[in-house]
Amino acid sequence: MAQNVTTQTEIDTATTSGLSVLDVWAPWCGPCKMLEPVLSQLEDDYDGKVNFLRLDVDDHQAIAEKYKVMSVPSLVIFKNGKAIEKVSGYYPKEKLSRYLDSKIAEM
Repeated sequence: MAQNVTTQTEIDTATTSGLSVLDVWAPWCGPCKMLEPVLSQLEDDYDGKVNFLRLDVDDHQAIAEKYKVMSVPSLVIFKNGKAIEKVSGYYPKEKLSRYLDSKIAEM
């Protein structure tokens, strides 16, 4: 299960090496609820290759603003501690899997 993060320090620590995905979501967001099982499956598929994190935007707006998250769901992609990209909206598992494969290949 993805690590729920609540501070910038937790994000910094969790993303220091390798590829990480920060799921910025909200409890009232329908597409976020649709994306949750997709991300859960991807966590299993990419165990040991990608670190998955979750951030509730309602409780941590300042952190979301730092990464220029304007809508939810948004996935902030980290490579060795640096936020390199952001993907917003719902995507099916196959599309996100291809995307993650391309990011892993760039490592």
